[in-house]
Amino acid sequence: METEKIVSSYFSHIPDEIWEKATKIKLLITDVDGVLTDGGIIYDDMETEYKKYDVKDGLIVSHLRRNKFMVGAITGRNSRVVENRCEELKFDFHYHGVKNKGKKFDEVLETLELEADQVAYIGDDLIDIPILSRVGFSICPADAIEYVKSFAHYTSRFSGGKGVFREVGDLLLHANQLLVPIIENLSQKENDKN
Repeated sequence: METEKIVSSYFSHIPDEIWEKATKIKLLITDVDGVLTDGGIIYDDMETEYKKYDVKDGLIVSHLRRNKFMVGAITGRNSRVVENRCEELKFDFHYHGVKNKGKKFDEVLETLELEADQVAYIGDDLIDIPILSRVGFSICPADAIEYVKSFAHYTSRFSGGKGVFREVGDLLLHANQLLVPIIENLSQKENDKN
């Protein structure tokens, strides 16, 4: 019961229409730069690329997938660092170097036999508008471009690379009454070890 109260308090700012949208979602797609990262790119003298990810974002992927949500990424840049991260997290799919995200989104819907309203998408910039404007549940990080936010159903409390993906993952699980059981199950397992 205490877990339910804490989780409800965490999500007390979410309006009913967002919960309704979230209950229909089967697939969560994310952009990478500016969502899974803070949008910064670091190159060293050897032209090696570095990105910083939030481990809390990554941790929720396995819980989503275990609970029958698909997770994917569509990013405009080609980056081995990003490919490695998507592979490490076991995304169901990840597409890189995509310049026309709307077209790629159509391909994903056809391949997975889904309707647009069964998809959630997190994006932060112009290239994301063709998907943000069509999905059932569109989300922007807190630090997304302001006019891009106008295409989102929900603007996260968190910035890119600082928990926006985790918040959305938690929200999807909670909308389907899965988050509290996950937490309680994990806490019970820890208690069993003592």
